[in-house]
Amino acid sequence: MTRTLKKRPFYGSQSQEIAAYEAPHRAAARKAAGEGIVLLKNEKQTLPLAKGSRIALYGPGATHMIKGGTGSGDVNEREVVNIYQGLLNAGYTVTSRDWIDAYDRIYTDARIAWRDGILERAKEEEFFIAYSTSPFFVPDGPDVEKTDADIAIYVLSRVAGEGADRFNEKGDFYLTDQEAKNIRDICRLYEKVILVINTGGLVDLSFADQYENIGAILYLVQPGMEGGNALADVISGQAVPSGKMTDTWADKYEDYPNAMTFSHMNGNVDQEKYEEGIYVGYRYFDSFQVPVRYSFGFGLSYTDFQIETVKVTAGSEVAAEVKVTNTGKLYSGKEVVQVYVSAPVGKLEKESRRLCGFAKTGLLAPGESEILTIRFPVYRMASYDESSAEWLLERGTYGVWIGNSLADSRMEAMLVLEEEKILSRVKNICPLREELNLLSIPEEKRIARYEADLESGRGNGAAEIPLDLSGVETEVIDYEAAYEPEYDEVAQIVNGLDTEQLIRLATGEPAKGQGSNLGSAGVSVPGSAGETSTAAFEQGVANIVLADGPAGLRLMQTYGVKDGVIRMPSFEASFEHGFFSQGFQAEGTPYYQYCTAIPVGTMLAKTWNEKLIEETGVMIGEEMEHFGVTLWLAPGMNIHRNPLCGRNFEYYSEDPLVSGKMAAAMTKGVQSVPGCGTTIKHFACNNQEDNRMGSDSILSERALREIYLKGFEIAIRESRPMSIMTSYNLINGIHAANCRDTCTAAARQEWGFDGVIMTDWTTTEHGEDCTASGCMRAGNDLVMPGQFSDHDNMRKELEQGTLKEEDLRRCITRLVRVVLRSGLYETTE
Repeated sequence: MTRTLKKRPFYGSQSQEIAAYEAPHRAAARKAAGEGIVLLKNEKQTLPLAKGSRIALYGPGATHMIKGGTGSGDVNEREVVNIYQGLLNAGYTVTSRDWIDAYDRIYTDARIAWRDGILERAKEEEFFIAYSTSPFFVPDGPDVEKTDADIAIYVLSRVAGEGADRFNEKGDFYLTDQEAKNIRDICRLYEKVILVINTGGLVDLSFADQYENIGAILYLVQPGMEGGNALADVISGQAVPSGKMTDTWADKYEDYPNAMTFSHMNGNVDQEKYEEGIYVGYRYFDSFQVPVRYSFGFGLSYTDFQIETVKVTAGSEVAAEVKVTNTGKLYSGKEVVQVYVSAPVGKLEKESRRLCGFAKTGLLAPGESEILTIRFPVYRMASYDESSAEWLLERGTYGVWIGNSLADSRMEAMLVLEEEKILSRVKNICPLREELNLLSIPEEKRIARYEADLESGRGNGAAEIPLDLSGVETEVIDYEAAYEPEYDEVAQIVNGLDTEQLIRLATGEPAKGQGSNLGSAGVSVPGSAGETSTAAFEQGVANIVLADGPAGLRLMQTYGVKDGVIRMPSFEASFEHGFFSQGFQAEGTPYYQYCTAIPVGTMLAKTWNEKLIEETGVMIGEEMEHFGVTLWLAPGMNIHRNPLCGRNFEYYSEDPLVSGKMAAAMTKGVQSVPGCGTTIKHFACNNQEDNRMGSDSILSERALREIYLKGFEIAIRESRPMSIMTSYNLINGIHAANCRDTCTAAARQEWGFDGVIMTDWTTTEHGEDCTASGCMRAGNDLVMPGQFSDHDNMRKELEQGTLKEEDLRRCITRLVRVVLRSGLYETTE
């Protein structure tokens, strides 16, 4: 087989006419958004609304809906269909145009002031840093007056982004005084009110308890460019809501176990102590029996479902066969079945219940049924014993709980394990350097809860099923096995490179990665995050393009070509002249890159629909191919440890199984398009944004493995992503990019990851204790976006012998393998 490099074209289109891919991709974004909307409340038949209804629409999100968060998760789409336009498109009459016009004037003034503030900051610091750490705070609206309407809708909006965490203050987690006044006035003036929550993260909803006429609450999250149409689909009943919560919505912020110590809350952003241990999200609320507003997995529909357990079987895997029937009379709909497992009380303290499997039905007509079989390996039930470095199942009875949310699940089977079973022997990683005061439940309370749960299972008629694991072999990881790559075309290429080429390939192209283009350092595809080096171009190693995500591709909307050379404005110039090049005329012949803005990760996860996420991934892969992108810097899959994390919108859930399964589905979709790959991120424990470059995540190995690494493990084992991006933070005192325990021991040796591991952008610029050579030793293969100082560091350490050339060649071999999988080559037999 002969492989030759293709000539790289100028990507995008010279015409602003709608391209063939746009309409079907927008339809896919609309479908995903519609299925990710969660119906939290629906009383007195408030929803759906009859076509032709007269609606008084209020709130900042009415015409300025937040489609997604700021920073690298942003997308420069052709247009956004806001809620006002979506309702008009659906045939509704909006009666509050005067209020909307007044708000638009307020919003425009605030937006200009925000832009000018960023430009002023950029005089003293990197422009992308100034931009990404300056989220735009949505301004309040004017007072409300009565209009002739059948119902009122209020859209509560919040925006957040990378580089800064949120605050439990008015205007963020809580309503402003003006918002509270407007909602109070709306509920006084209108008999029926719908509340729409347009936020990437959770907010306080206690105010809604004061008003009986708030008959419906919809969690819109941040729905991408087709959000207005998707919301109208649900409000009209054209799409029946089927989204479910992937986080626990507490009654109040103070109920979260790390509420007072998270990020800036205790004044210490240098150290983040994970003293809740494994008790994250529902694992805490359920185990400590703390009442919540909305349970994990909760979501209403316009119809009703009956869930019947047909049978449960168990061996090396557990299989639950469940019959789901639409018992309603008016609407077709989809239901999510969730399977949780409770473990026996033993030497290891465990959460009360853990999500181990789930599945979503197809669209069921009234009276129609579907049989779902939900399978999962017993490994998902295992706990990690730090004292012996083993994944094990302790002897005793494991309850299998089935339902459409955690709160509504019932124990349907009891799996009886007679002897302890060790499933895997690993080695201890990321040792603690200081003691933690870990949250714990007294043993007598755990025993009482366990026995009460078993009694409820017997009362449900749950059958006792022997769990025989005698035939399951214990996996033993061999960390000493030498890595000897197959001597193939890739090894031959890398063996022919000199040391200087290896050094340059180990980073992005420095000339392209410096200056105010941080975050959009790519040149071959304007606006892309960066690209790899051309150091071995003559040997056939192309420079591949990497583009930000995860709500779509973040590329520059407009660029120019003059004298055969790409002429693009700086990130700063395009921002200043038109908010990310919209309406900005580049020098030379203009080219246009219109990307599809899909719902944010949090909303995609709320679909609980792996097939739908995979289809969305295919759509992203098609745009990557269209625009010449090899690696999408997504999906983001860090855990929602606290609702104030500024970047939660990019991530899927508080639960690692949901995170891992969604990332795997997205990866399968993207990588089904030849030459395209995902980059799962941020590896690992990047659960806060304040001081993200220097914050030390201090946690037990058990919490690390069971909560914060588990999703990555699932995604890697199930979908083989092309790459991983390490995070900025430290893990128990070691920078994630320099952490061999996570990059090599866990990802490569335990989980079998064979792709590229790269740093986040400018990781090596923030302190002498995180170096390019350290990244290579840890198992990173690529330092991005690339600086000359990284080259100097590797030259120095190669000369000193602290960086071995064989290790560097091993890294570059992995990189070249991924490069040769890109769409930049033609092959002939």
